[in-house]
Amino acid sequence: MSDNRVALVTGASRGIGAAIASRLAADGWDLTISSRGQEALEQRADELRDVGAGRVEVIPADMTDADAVEGLAAAHAEAFGRCDALVINAGMGQKGAVADLPVRRFDRLYQVNVRAPYILLQSLIPTLRSTAQAHGSSKVIAVASITGVYPEPELSAYGATKAALISLCETFNLEESLNGLSATTIAPGYVDTDMSGWLKDQIPADEMITVGDVATMAHAVTQLSRFAVLPNVILTRPGTNLHRA
Repeated sequence: MSDNRVALVTGASRGIGAAIASRLAADGWDLTISSRGQEALEQRADELRDVGAGRVEVIPADMTDADAVEGLAAAHAEAFGRCDALVINAGMGQKGAVADLPVRRFDRLYQVNVRAPYILLQSLIPTLRSTAQAHGSSKVIAVASITGVYPEPELSAYGATKAALISLCETFNLEESLNGLSATTIAPGYVDTDMSGWLKDQIPADEMITVGDVATMAHAVTQLSRFAVLPNVILTRPGTNLHRA
């Protein structure tokens, strides 16, 4: 078992996941980082070591492949023997009105945004429990969306999957928080990432929430004791957007 604090971060090669991994690396954490692309992960791993990470394991995984998700959890547990933070960040977005969005696209959203997190949680519960028993607590941090809390036109399918993710994590807290495990969902409005690129002609990138904002909140959650359970955090943009993405 590693002597350092250890995190598994999905969707870690860019955007929010990369920012969270960097924030943990700066604190000297050991890390497993995952996304679909091996080359991008290897480059990110080198950058994480440069900013202070201990050991960094690279494990590519497609979140639509249940076997790959289970394999990711197993490989992390075998490599480190502990998990102080499971950061569920890998996700996908899809824009479309209820009247028009094909169900097959909803199904893919569900695979990535809900089923994969469920599999990760289920697969890593033994490691999360043993870590909490040995070291005081373990945290699950899942990147959701404000659309899972407040509706947004043409984001019904995406919002529905993020609402399901929030519900999943809240129920996880009811079942596991007495064991020292707790889950926090972070539900931001539009964040300046590639995923929000389609909207930047309407909302300038410099007026969006930053990846650093989300990483700061994720890092703060890792500092909480086992007696502080923070179910969901909503990050909104200023002005009249307080209940809008």
